[in-house]
Amino acid sequence: MGFSSLSHLNGWWACTALRVLTLIALLLVMKSDIVVYSDSDYLIGLGSYDITGPAADVNMEGYSNMDQVASGIHFRLRARAFIVAEPNGKRVAFVNLDACMASQLVKIKVIERLNARYGDLYTEKNVAISGIHTHAGPGGYLQYVVYLVTSLGFVRQSFDVIVDGIEKSIIQAHENLRPGSIFVNKGELLDAGANRSPSAYLNNPAAERSKYKYNVDKEMTLLKFVDDQWGPVGSFNWFATHGTSMSRTNLLISGDNKGAAARFMEDWFEHQSSGRKATVGFEDDGHPRRISNIIPSPHDNHHELLELAASFQSPPGRPAIRASSVARRVRGALWQVDKPRFVSAFCQSNCGDVSPNVLGAFCIDTGLRCDFNHSTCGGKNELCYGRGPGYPDEFESTRIIGERQFRKAVDLFNGASEQIKGKIDFRHAFLDFSQLEVTINKGGASETVKTCPAAMGFAFAAGTTDGPGAFDFKQGDDKGNPFWKLVRNVLKTPTSEQVKCQQPKPILVDIGEMKLPYDWAPSVLPIQIFRIGQFVILSVPAEFTTMAGRRLRDAVRTVLSNSKDFGANIHVVIAGLTNTYSQYVTTFEEYQAQRYEGASTLYGPHTLSAYIQEFQKLANALLRGQPVEPGPQPPNLLEKQISLLPPVVVDGTPLGVNFGDVITDIPKNSTFRRGEMVSVKFWSACPRNDLMTEGTFALVEVLQDKDNWVPAYDDDDFCLRFKWSRPSRFSLRSEATIEWRIPQSASLGVYRIRHFGASKSLLGSIRHFTGSSSAFVLAA
Repeated sequence: MGFSSLSHLNGWWACTALRVLTLIALLLVMKSDIVVYSDSDYLIGLGSYDITGPAADVNMEGYSNMDQVASGIHFRLRARAFIVAEPNGKRVAFVNLDACMASQLVKIKVIERLNARYGDLYTEKNVAISGIHTHAGPGGYLQYVVYLVTSLGFVRQSFDVIVDGIEKSIIQAHENLRPGSIFVNKGELLDAGANRSPSAYLNNPAAERSKYKYNVDKEMTLLKFVDDQWGPVGSFNWFATHGTSMSRTNLLISGDNKGAAARFMEDWFEHQSSGRKATVGFEDDGHPRRISNIIPSPHDNHHELLELAASFQSPPGRPAIRASSVARRVRGALWQVDKPRFVSAFCQSNCGDVSPNVLGAFCIDTGLRCDFNHSTCGGKNELCYGRGPGYPDEFESTRIIGERQFRKAVDLFNGASEQIKGKIDFRHAFLDFSQLEVTINKGGASETVKTCPAAMGFAFAAGTTDGPGAFDFKQGDDKGNPFWKLVRNVLKTPTSEQVKCQQPKPILVDIGEMKLPYDWAPSVLPIQIFRIGQFVILSVPAEFTTMAGRRLRDAVRTVLSNSKDFGANIHVVIAGLTNTYSQYVTTFEEYQAQRYEGASTLYGPHTLSAYIQEFQKLANALLRGQPVEPGPQPPNLLEKQISLLPPVVVDGTPLGVNFGDVITDIPKNSTFRRGEMVSVKFWSACPRNDLMTEGTFALVEVLQDKDNWVPAYDDDDFCLRFKWSRPSRFSLRSEATIEWRIPQSASLGVYRIRHFGASKSLLGSIRHFTGSSSAFVLAA
């Protein structure tokens, strides 16, 4: 064999060896990937869906103010879900709602749908549904009479959109399940909550109070979800502050401060991951910048821009298809189909006595501080209001408190390094709180007491500094009023046993014993524990006060810390307003003060002791791997619901006018600057005809390339408000006003405002329409 042949053979062997080595390397990489995936402790998946309910005619849930009827949208509401599963084991699903609270009836219906789709994979035991407690969402979706009075009964549209949104968010999370990791972090947030009942808090033992630096919880706890392939895909955090930055006179649907914080954080992450900027900042007005806002200006010449804008005058309103509203959504345009969307939820905790109105409570007539014990001004509760940090602008207060939570969440998210490790487990039980036996320690001896049928005290009607009540009611009333007792007795006279059980609460409405036309209040309530490694969620169906929440957390932590399976490193959070709603839970000592929270602790002075006793049972069962008795099932009252809300009969416009026509346009040759307000009014139709779920009623478009209108902002943006109104209560005609407060980061250029809607004909058919304003210039 010659030299050239040897050389050729050596080359062949070299190539073959290289190929073999490459193949081995690829197999090692693939094997490495397989090992990484199989070694992941959990499968994680997140999902999100629009639950914005009827933006017209429906009373808002929270303040119980008959005059607070939805008339537009501040920004949209969403259901956000996470699922964590062991690859071949148990799983839990947690859903956070931009709603006032969870509903037993909603959960019943959601579980029915999940069972039909997935069998017994998701049940009432391993699914938790929690509300952020915004007071600016449509009501009518709960099943008990007392929570349906101001909404004129059950509102099927409110109910259906929430059920649909929860189901779809869980489906998304389920379909997104992939190997991943979870990290936990926590830190102090000092300026987003203040105690609105400090006199009641002071009733707690001094020795107990001395263990805490503040009279509200200042700690935020955050979970960071990291997909093995895609990296961070979401975060959920728990922090206690009321959803009452928006006042009792606000008429726009809003997620309040927690909904705003979620918007801000999701936008922040989308910017960060877009690669458009190395670092993500804020606008000068504090809002996170949006990807869609970073649009290069098509022109720098102001005169040229004016000429271009003048060529786009407002056209007549025209028919449209519903899909056009969805297709033009700003956020929808930014989603990547092949990658999970980042989902961020700001969950509620023990917020019972925590107000976001951190400047304090003042008398609106004198400007002086309200009375400390009763929150009155000259004896009147109606004059005492809390002030948010943006006072007197409630939108600004909402933004500030939302931004403070958002900034802390980003800080915790970026610094999260403690990895969640360990098993997934859960326990759930239903309990009859109208007659629950509770063993308490009294003077060193054990004593058995009972909870009571639900009842609300006189101070309930006084409201709070976040939303005062009416008439002559006041907080701290432990006697009652003879006149109002006579009124009460017309509805139901409480028995002597009930009066004794609820003492020192003077009973205003004995709702637990009122059954016509069906149950006025719940008796059977769910309690639930989720364990995800060293992270524990206590799902409670009420608003616990600060100290009540501390006692419950400490009691469960004490049980769990006795196990080697947990050790000392346990993170316990309370998820408030979860699975159903039963108003407040105070400590025994706070109950004696009978401020609003004590008067709204439905099941008597031993309610908290009952929760602690029963959660300790759940925690012990969790540790021992033992089942718990399911307890009595709550009623399903769907078929008994009554609705007095009139339907939309027909929409109309003046003769010769189209739906979508502009009533008040932007003046020709108009130029605006950042920070200014642009307003346009359209002939519209009732928003109840189509909720525009995952769509938009309002849109700001920016011109590119002289003839291409690009979505820039929609009704899911904090800076854009959709306001709807009728000229009179029974008018067939209606108007939509769209207001855009121009952000500091908005690109210079030519803009216009569009409105989408749906009208109802006399025959009942729904016809979609759209209209647009004349164009205008945004200049420096």
